[in-house]
Amino acid sequence: MSLSLAHRKATQALNFLARQSGGRINKLKALKLIFFADRYHLRKFGRPVSECAYYAMTHGPVASEAKQVAEDDHLLPAPARSYARKFLNKKSNYEYASIADVDKSVLSESDLDALTFAWESFGHHSGFQLRDITHHYPEWKRHECAIKDHGHKRVKMDYTDFFAEPDAGYNPCHALTTKEREVARELFLQRQAFDQRWS
Repeated sequence: MSLSLAHRKATQALNFLARQSGGRINKLKALKLIFFADRYHLRKFGRPVSECAYYAMTHGPVASEAKQVAEDDHLLPAPARSYARKFLNKKSNYEYASIADVDKSVLSESDLDALTFAWESFGHHSGFQLRDITHHYPEWKRHECAIKDHGHKRVKMDYTDFFAEPDAGYNPCHALTTKEREVARELFLQRQAFDQRWS
């Protein structure tokens, strides 16, 4: 089994955030910051940074592969585990540390821009504060009933919902006019269709 793009990018995104935080970071906080970076990049450039599959969970939206990497999860494929352990070290169930420089060949300039945006805009919040903030975004809110009232542990999210607007007063992660939203969403859908055709 080869190393997936999502696991590679998730590893470097998590590594970048740990470095921004002084070398180690709370896992929940890092995963929420990746969500904000993905939202920003998707709205601005038509693709997410992480390339991860997203799920709505009790603690907000979660990039699945990034969660596996941050937790050094047993579900991680062997190539992804080997790769991640060259850059990250799990310190506890709640925290991980960076042990090597970010491999910037994995992240584009726009990826780094999006991760910097997430850090500068939201990095001063705790993980639980960020969890509460993400509950005001439509891509998570549409699944709130399934999670809270029907006991689902996780529900697959749709990236196209990231183009909708959050509750009033919350950072949209790159503001869009109606026309810009249509163009960005169409760009994403075209790329998604192309990827599915050739995968």
